[in-house]
Amino acid sequence: MQDTSAAIHPENSSQHEQGHTGVTIGAITQITEQDQALLLIGTSFNLGITSVSDGVVRIKTFRGQPNWNTTPAIISSASRMAKALVWTATDEEVAVVIDKTTIKVNRESGALSIGSAGQPQVDVISLQRNHEAVGDYTAFVALKQEDHIYGLGEKTGFLDKRGERYTMWNSDVYAPHVPEMEALYQSIPFLTVLNEGASYGLFLDNPGKTVFDMRTYEDHMMLQSWTGEFDLYWIEGPSMKEVLVRYGDLTGRMPLPPKWALGYHQSRYSYMNEQEVLELAHNFRDKEIPCDVIHLDIHYMNGYRVFTFDENRFPNPEKMMEELRGLGFHIVPIVDPGVKKDPMYAVYMEGVDGDFFCKTAEGDIYTGPVWPGESAFPDFTESRVRDWWQEQQRFYTDLGIDGIWNDMNEPAIFNETKTMDVHVMHGNEGERKTHGEVHNLYGMCMSQASYEGLKALLEGKRPFVLTRAGYSGIQRYAAVWTGDNRSFWEHMSMAMPMVLNLGMSGVPFAGPDIGGFAHHTSGELLARWTQMGVFFPYVRNHSALDTLRQEPWSFGKEIEAICQQYISLRYQWMPYLYHWFHEASKTGLPIMRPMVLEYPADPEVYNLCDQFMIGDSVIVAPIYRPNTEWRSVYLPEGEWVDYWSGESFTGQQHIHVHAPLAKLPIYVRRGAILLEGPIRQYADEPIASDYVTASVYLQDSGAAELEWYEDDGLTFAYEEGQWNKMRIEVAENEQGLKVSAKYVQHGYQPKRDSLQFCLIGLRAVPSAVSGLGERLMREAWDQASAGWTYDEERRELWVKLPERAEGHAFEVSYR
Repeated sequence: MQDTSAAIHPENSSQHEQGHTGVTIGAITQITEQDQALLLIGTSFNLGITSVSDGVVRIKTFRGQPNWNTTPAIISSASRMAKALVWTATDEEVAVVIDKTTIKVNRESGALSIGSAGQPQVDVISLQRNHEAVGDYTAFVALKQEDHIYGLGEKTGFLDKRGERYTMWNSDVYAPHVPEMEALYQSIPFLTVLNEGASYGLFLDNPGKTVFDMRTYEDHMMLQSWTGEFDLYWIEGPSMKEVLVRYGDLTGRMPLPPKWALGYHQSRYSYMNEQEVLELAHNFRDKEIPCDVIHLDIHYMNGYRVFTFDENRFPNPEKMMEELRGLGFHIVPIVDPGVKKDPMYAVYMEGVDGDFFCKTAEGDIYTGPVWPGESAFPDFTESRVRDWWQEQQRFYTDLGIDGIWNDMNEPAIFNETKTMDVHVMHGNEGERKTHGEVHNLYGMCMSQASYEGLKALLEGKRPFVLTRAGYSGIQRYAAVWTGDNRSFWEHMSMAMPMVLNLGMSGVPFAGPDIGGFAHHTSGELLARWTQMGVFFPYVRNHSALDTLRQEPWSFGKEIEAICQQYISLRYQWMPYLYHWFHEASKTGLPIMRPMVLEYPADPEVYNLCDQFMIGDSVIVAPIYRPNTEWRSVYLPEGEWVDYWSGESFTGQQHIHVHAPLAKLPIYVRRGAILLEGPIRQYADEPIASDYVTASVYLQDSGAAELEWYEDDGLTFAYEEGQWNKMRIEVAENEQGLKVSAKYVQHGYQPKRDSLQFCLIGLRAVPSAVSGLGERLMREAWDQASAGWTYDEERRELWVKLPERAEGHAFEVSYR
């Protein structure tokens, strides 16, 4: 985005791209089956079709011999050829059947259609090879009037991407993020199309520059690649959830993060010295505002050299780390890819001696200016370079650090193009590529080296990596934050669809900088953003140099109390959130969900993105405008309960909700089970009387169920069977109800003393709970090891039972 009228000079117009026509595949002259792939030889170029896994078909162009190698986005187990294919040919078309999928290719034009029973058909009305600078290939995919488009990673704009145009080119963008911005830090060329409840997915696996244009043409979208071959994966539904699960099978899923990484993170550019960091930590503890992580931005380093500490600002990092660990804090330092060009700097000389840096085509080390000055950049496409970078993480792990923040890894460079020259060469494990061909992979490969390095060095503890740049598959290595946003109400609003679409792109662990990074926040904005932000998967408050401070206590007692309340609520909900993080690690489904994912047949939610869901049963509806206390909240089908008041509402309606500054509207679906625990000051804080409460929101039928997952939240012991799954079931009849909470897997011994149940919305007053004697007075609840009590005003029955390895079962009798 340029800042003057030069931006609209006629010669800068991109209109020539939109009208460009290349050559199609041409007449198909030869059909060959080779290694469970069908090869269609055309006049202008060739097409290969193969199966990848259940419901996933790969269609790739080639010139010469087909190359079925994949980018690092694809996990090896999902490479190809999982299903046999059957084909027939006539003079008009070639028909390929793979399991339930049928692909038809016009023999004259190369136009193709893909479909399966019970879901929308994809019509690629033209696939062209281009001769000009606009790129190698362009595909035009037909769109129906009822089609809605989701995903495409970290993009501005609303939830539904129909009518938008985006470029996949990882870009360092400090200018305010606005809807016209086509490229940001992440490039995930994957989308899901929804048509009246049924879905399919398209993934264009090309880490060079690609374009997804849903704006220029009313009845089709244009997919354009600028380098290499056109490598398209068609992903079958018919539901959006099935598309996302299959995409996760293809590109991998998030490993379970340490529980402390789910806590609240505090950052600033920068906390300047040891004293400031320690004062910050003590402030959190003294004020009883929970916090797990403090981030160190670039000023902790010696002249911005990675893998160093400034000896004046941080003269004794070992002692500082020890004190912080004693307070329950983790430190996450920033690590950029640029290595200062300095013959007196050991890391630089190791890179020179080991031939680890990117080079020009002529063989010279490529350098560019970043924070430390002229710097070299590791070639992370090579495993031997990643191995070297992994070992560099020892500098941090020896200090007790178990998390890394990778920034500037687009890579960002302070030059005219803002990144590495496209003609710089990458080794790419023997298949040499220019930077222009693999640009979008750079940040992911760096994150891979960081994650695998920490994992190898942490002796069984789970690492945490945060990244700004990434590509499809980044979820395997890092959480994502949405970069240099601003302290604008508009940016608070934009964070919702941005993170929702990241979740719909296979990246469940993501979030924005709470309060905004650049510009100056206000107390009201910080309060409202904190309320919203604690329900995002990743929760960090971060602000820029020379902006107003925005720690939770920066705007007086009222704002501090609101921030404290909602950050505490994050920790109270930790058992529920961790359960859904586990679900994401297994299925790839997001933790923070657009309502359309749960209610794909409801037209009211197709572009609804100012409220969202946590898991499948909780709606969060933030206030995202100043001086506002009222908003409309849409409740879909079912019955919904106000989390704060207990008031019940029938779904499929909009309700007008009063939400003064201290209130965030939250609604829980009847039939759901919400898991809550005591408020902790940090995720692993020992609690004298520990418990988990299963709050059951009873529906008319009385039925409710949940399979609750837990483990130690810190190590990889769960991979060896040290985890629990408890099946909680509730059934109601005329005489009362039965509750069963049985371990179906018990490989981990939790530290809690009791398991509590809160049964919400009983239709009759209880008279007894089996085996628990007389009703307790509420004031005796905390001291009792077991018992029950009833809140008549809220119609809530509370039951407390000591933790038992076999689980629990009890019956409630009505009067």
